[in-house]
Amino acid sequence: MSEPVIYEVNTLVWLTDVQRRHGGRIDLRNVPKEAWDELVVPGIDAVWLMGVWQRSPAGRGIALTNRELLDSFQDAVPGYSSEEIAGSPYCVRRYVADDRLGGPPGLAAARAELDRRGAGLFLDYVPNHVAPDHFWLTEHPEYFVHDGIEDEERDPAAYISIGGNVFARGRDPYFPPWPDVVQLNAFDSRVRTATAEILSGIGAQCDGVRCDMAMLMMNDVFARTWGKHVGPAPAGEFWPEVIGQVRERHPGMTFVAEAYWDLEWNLQEQGFDFCYDKRLYDRLVSGNPAAVRDHLRADVDYQRRLVRFLENHDEPRAAATFGPEQERAAAVAIATLPGATLWQEGELEGRRSRVPVFLSRRADEKPDGGLSDFHRRLMTAAHDSGMRDGEWQLLECHGWPDNPTHLGMVSWCWTGGPAHHLVVVNLLDRPAQARIPLPWTGLDGGSWRLRDVLSGASYDRDGDELRDPGLYVDMPAWGADVFAVESRGA
Repeated sequence: MSEPVIYEVNTLVWLTDVQRRHGGRIDLRNVPKEAWDELVVPGIDAVWLMGVWQRSPAGRGIALTNRELLDSFQDAVPGYSSEEIAGSPYCVRRYVADDRLGGPPGLAAARAELDRRGAGLFLDYVPNHVAPDHFWLTEHPEYFVHDGIEDEERDPAAYISIGGNVFARGRDPYFPPWPDVVQLNAFDSRVRTATAEILSGIGAQCDGVRCDMAMLMMNDVFARTWGKHVGPAPAGEFWPEVIGQVRERHPGMTFVAEAYWDLEWNLQEQGFDFCYDKRLYDRLVSGNPAAVRDHLRADVDYQRRLVRFLENHDEPRAAATFGPEQERAAAVAIATLPGATLWQEGELEGRRSRVPVFLSRRADEKPDGGLSDFHRRLMTAAHDSGMRDGEWQLLECHGWPDNPTHLGMVSWCWTGGPAHHLVVVNLLDRPAQARIPLPWTGLDGGSWRLRDVLSGASYDRDGDELRDPGLYVDMPAWGADVFAVESRGA
């Protein structure tokens, strides 16, 4: 898919909501048509059904003994029951659709319903580790990072004994081990072949896959994490080998990497179509316009392969992170930049409570009707305008010696399609003014109409002025405009 707009759905939580609203026993085989219609809003290209695979009973048992986790469940969903702890979707026992969702027939039915609405299906893959009751641990113990009994006794939080073997628990290089998963050996050629086989099976059931913590399998990261436990790195990298094998069977499959630590470019080079843009998210949260602007100076081909987002299941809800107007401004930026876009179910309605991925239910919240209407207008406008099919360019905002508020603005344009488009966002908590020279040829000597595709307001401007000194903008705190720029003739 070319720069898709992806909608993440916590599948179990969503089905619980659908069942409460419609009654009866509902899984992916019998979701009412209207529920699918509500999910695939205009502008969505793909739905990521998060958490469809068989979760681990052993992993769930570990979670039930973790006081910190249980406290987080109570904070998020007061009064939850133990039956509503489904276990972690990233502690996978087997890459087969869970029976609670209708099994493989349910997943096939979901894909068919999405296809009818013009949307693709994305699913998860966790390359770094598996559940402690995954069949590989008994059938293929050679796939894992091993250690001796003395290591388990010295550091029981880092090792686990299964079937007479001592395995390392999964981890990344910066945090303690995860207690409910077992570490695969990314350097082992057999693991790479087995990974490609599983991903090929997943590719037969969907259009794209989101690979969890993809950078952990890169040679230098894996060596830094495991050192002497795994020996020297192989000559080739994990991902080019794996993705190359999968694409022999599924050449059109889209690969998305959850990526951190500024390794996005490296993972793009290793075969991923898109990588998370965590850097932009952090800069928007920090409210640093200069840092946002610097980030957007990167090569546009690189930016087209990033995934922009304001929240996902690992981040706090956007409505709880940003103020209402700040969230609108950030959403305009996310929706109109080059690259893929990720929204999370509930984000458009202004939900504030982040649901731990272990749970199958969320707390009741009253939707924010105004925010929901805004998001839908924004997504529809970005889609219907065709702006993102054009050529993107970052613009400069100019100010005056006695008025530096232009430094709080970011602006860009799209060239091509039925109209040129201009986006201006004020990332300051106070009004700002600027002149923005527009780059298009043919402006001189004509009259031009700037039509705001969100509000419908329009403004007529002289083309000579738009070129030099540039469009004058006076924006409120957290203001954001998306203009279609159309000629009115000479």
